[in-house]
Amino acid sequence: MFVRDLDSVKTVEWGNGLSRRFIVAADGLDYSITDTTVRAGTKSRLEYRNHIESCYCIEGSGEVIELDGTSHPIVPGRLYSLNEHDAHYLVAGPHEDLRLVCVFSPALQGDEVHQLDEQVSSAY
Repeated sequence: MFVRDLDSVKTVEWGNGLSRRFIVAADGLDYSITDTTVRAGTKSRLEYRNHIESCYCIEGSGEVIELDGTSHPIVPGRLYSLNEHDAHYLVAGPHEDLRLVCVFSPALQGDEVHQLDEQVSSAY
């Protein structure tokens, strides 16, 4: 068993916010858990080619937009899953940061960051 606090985990500037990596591959589990902040007013084109990701919103608001333009509002209490390595845009609302608890499978190494580009999905 291990216990971790927010102020003691690795924090990574992932591109448009912070990702606090509570569980990573070195912990020997088959998944990772992150506490992720997406800065207000940002838009990130993302794709996880090597991971499945589920995110649960705990603060703020925004939307996940599929590449075909389908938009899914994100508000506290809502979960979304990228269960097919879905390329998407993650958009934080204009007035406050969006905060998500995310689960990745398989586990992240812990130091991954995005190379954000409006035309190409950042992937890891």
